[in-house]
Amino acid sequence: MRNRLIQAVEASHQKSSKTQFVIGDTVEVGVRIVEGDKERVQPFIGVVIGQRGAGTSATFTVRRIVNNEGVERTFPSHSPRVAHIEVIRHGKVRRSKLYFLRDRVGKARKLAERREITGEATPEKPPAGHKPRAAELASV
Repeated sequence: MRNRLIQAVEASHQKSSKTQFVIGDTVEVGVRIVEGDKERVQPFIGVVIGQRGAGTSATFTVRRIVNNEGVERTFPSHSPRVAHIEVIRHGKVRRSKLYFLRDRVGKARKLAERREITGEATPEKPPAGHKPRAAELASV
């Protein structure tokens, strides 16, 4: 357990609204870039290959391919330089660190998409050609 004084100080520096994403998700991270007296938000779109840390020291690593060259950036989760994090798609993975993607080339670096089930579908009427079972006839 961490010291309560450290937690109290860190709580004031943490972002209140944190986007929920997991390893394998493709995310768009809006990075604030300062050029002279102007500031703009530049998107960095890639796959989250790792997360580490807790509190204000929590970071996540995003990997993308630019000109057939892999580029990885590690972002602090509570940094003021990170303007927004938006989940584009959910990847189906079985690991907590996806460092094996560094060795993959071409289609092999794609992750299968994880489908989100929002609720059970309960059909109002049976589909065409449906023959009722004995249990269904007894309940009618």
